Amino acid sequence: MTAPILELRGLTRRFGGVVALDGLDLVVRRGTVTALIGPNGAGKSTAFQCISGVIRPDAGKVLLDGQDITGARPDRITAAGLVRSFQIARGIPRLTVLENLLLYGQHQPGEAVLGAIFSPAATRRREGALRERAVAVAARLNLARVLDNQAAALSGGQKKLLEIGRALMAEPRLLLLDEPVAGVNPTLAAEIAGHIAHLRDEGMTVLVVEHHMDFVASLCDPVIVMAEGRHLAEGDFRAIAGDARVQEAYMGRRAHA
Repeated sequence: MTAPILELRGLTRRFGGVVALDGLDLVVRRGTVTALIGPNGAGKSTAFQCISGVIRPDAGKVLLDGQDITGARPDRITAAGLVRSFQIARGIPRLTVLENLLLYGQHQPGEAVLGAIFSPAATRRREGALRERAVAVAARLNLARVLDNQAAALSGGQKKLLEIGRALMAEPRLLLLDEPVAGVNPTLAAEIAGHIAHLRDEGMTVLVVEHHMDFVASLCDPVIVMAEGRHLAEGDFRAIAGDARVQEAYMGRRAHA
């Protein structure tokens, strides 16, 4: 059996007297689009924060391809191949789409001052490669026509696509998407689902937190349900939707047939 790309073991996180994660165990299989769902307060966002290094868990481990990345800095986690998007787009409003994408490219030549001074040819080659990648990412996300527009001028749906593009510029193996279709119209939500499916078909693994169940049902397998900071249930969408424990967690009572 193929080793999982991501594994959480006993992840625990408290905020004062509130237990956000209570010994969370879960596995993300390589080459899947896995959904992480649950009622408000289930701990999904805290799990994403711990996985991506934004906050450190109080206990437990986060393993990426078997490597312990628990509590590592976000930039090191990104360099290891795990990249996340955010529910609210983090692009810089006054920069163009192209500039926003370039900003998140890896191995920026400007980060090495001596290299820029003494190896200008290498610097130009890297800048050219980053620009080529940014243009390709924009094209695959249908953003080519707005490449020179400021991010502030984009529609809400285009900003969601730019957020995905920003993450793709970091060349991830595992992509964490935080509510990628929140506030997006159904047509664009279907387009975003198509882009994610293509990424999966190309070998990328995606973990999605999303509240739109139509989106989850059409794209995600498996679906992992959290409740009260723990792993509650897992399976395909049909099995999850019919699980009485899941119905109780969402509705506050056990549903009856």
